[in-house]
Amino acid sequence: MSLPKGLAEEVARNLVMVAQLIDEEPDKAYEYSRIALRLASRVAAVREAAGFAAYATQKYSEALAEFRAARRMSGGVELWPVMADCERGMGRPERALAMAGEPEVQKLDKAGQVEMRLVAAGARRDMDQLDAAIVTLQSPELASGAVHPWTARLRYAYADALLAAGRESEARDWFAKALEADKDGVTDASDRLAELDGVEFVDAFDDSEDEGIEGVEGAIDEDDDEDDIDGGVELRDGDIDDEIDEIDEVDAVEDGDDR
Repeated sequence: MSLPKGLAEEVARNLVMVAQLIDEEPDKAYEYSRIALRLASRVAAVREAAGFAAYATQKYSEALAEFRAARRMSGGVELWPVMADCERGMGRPERALAMAGEPEVQKLDKAGQVEMRLVAAGARRDMDQLDAAIVTLQSPELASGAVHPWTARLRYAYADALLAAGRESEARDWFAKALEADKDGVTDASDRLAELDGVEFVDAFDDSEDEGIEGVEGAIDEDDDEDDIDGGVELRDGDIDDEIDEIDEVDAVEDGDDR
């Protein structure tokens, strides 16, 4: 669906704000997504962004509805894993497991299939099927020594399941492997390793030093109370960036039409 130039620009601005805020301030991201949704509810990219914003704020029923709408409009399958995870969030792990066995999974790319495996394992754990969750995660992707964007999360999920099953030594090995692959700090594998090793972190300052520092910081804050800047955040696999690109393409088409 094409949008008038001005409307396309307004929608794109709101999607940019969703992308910037979704990890650090999901509630604000959700508000911007609702604005975009009111402006362009028939654009698949907008419905998808609204779904991710609702998902980030744990509004799983609403997120699922938006993802379904986006999928109907686009015809793609890439949202299948997050749709299944919404079912988990709504307390329906058996539906998530059913989705893991649907033909759509075979149409996913490798990253999507790994994500589906993580969701299915989570559903098994929701149903107190811990051994089945461990088996679900065992795969060529887990055994591979290659590092991909999803490797750290897959290894971490496996380590966490092993630990829950009381297999502490194996869990430690896999937390270490997760940390090795986690170049961007998407997991807390280092903290889990430290906990297993009995390492305790303590403050380097005593209470009196803390009080002194707080006093200095308070004085600085009073002088600099207008210098806070919201920074950009890392997006989920580029989903919202793609949506913004789609709006820009609509804008470009409108420019061509004008000429």
